[in-house]
Amino acid sequence: MNAILDLYSSRKKDISIFLNKFYNNNICDEKVMKWEKIFNNPVEMADIIGVFVDNNDKYSINMWISLDDGFFLNVSDNNVNQIIKYLYERYPY
Repeated sequence: MNAILDLYSSRKKDISIFLNKFYNNNICDEKVMKWEKIFNNPVEMADIIGVFVDNNDKYSINMWISLDDGFFLNVSDNNVNQIIKYLYERYPY
């Protein structure tokens, strides 16, 4: 099972600006209001999750992750530490 990370926004350009700054590259079009990335190694999600929560006051973006088939979890200030800790505990390698 691969891990899935979805970004949703109600405003154009927010996802594009966020991703372009995170990846330091032109990742997606400014009109994108939904973006998805699949991770073979779920631990690789930890970086973008941390950056997302640190900057979520600057963008109108929602982040959802899926580690198990058919179940998505909303990432927020309240659960980010537990999510990142869980990633490293469940996928130690």
